[in-house]
Amino acid sequence: MHAMQYELTLPADYDMDVVRGRVARRGHLLDDWEGLGLKAYLMRARGVHGSPVNQYAPFYLWNTVEGMNSFLSGGFQGLVDDFGRPAVRQWTGVAFEEGTATDSPAALAVRHRQPVPDGVESAAFMDDAARETARLAGLDGAVLAAAALDTHGWELVHLSLWTRHPAAAGVPQPDGDIFRVLHLSAPGRKTLRPGRHW
Repeated sequence: MHAMQYELTLPADYDMDVVRGRVARRGHLLDDWEGLGLKAYLMRARGVHGSPVNQYAPFYLWNTVEGMNSFLSGGFQGLVDDFGRPAVRQWTGVAFEEGTATDSPAALAVRHRQPVPDGVESAAFMDDAARETARLAGLDGAVLAAAALDTHGWELVHLSLWTRHPAAAGVPQPDGDIFRVLHLSAPGRKTLRPGRHW
């Protein structure tokens, strides 16, 4: 599993209905993309759920590098034509778990990024990341949870999708950025391997 995300930070007065409309028109184009586990079309609006910015920030879980590369060299061009070419972050998969609400539509996403501390034992850190993924997935209202690692900047990212605000599952102040899920393309979700990925 490979994770990928880019962020388009938009002006404070940007009409976010433009983003909503774009996803409504084009979101289905990846519903059968070869090699894609899932793409969560994520958006956050300034002042909503504590967001300081307007942002469009899709998050991908890929089953194959070939599928990811095919997208970056082809399907990605539409976004580049409309917004310019953003930096694309990539992480190696650490863990994936379906949630307690796996068959329900995702409404919100929480993304938490954390540095891997210097001197930490890598195996123990990865075990903790896998356990946290399973814990998140086990909470009421969780659709799924994933963790991935950037070994260039040594950063771990957790992404969890929810049917409603995580506070309803006993997470009063989710640690991370909260996004609205506008659409979920998931052609290969059933083939994303659950559990730890090492």
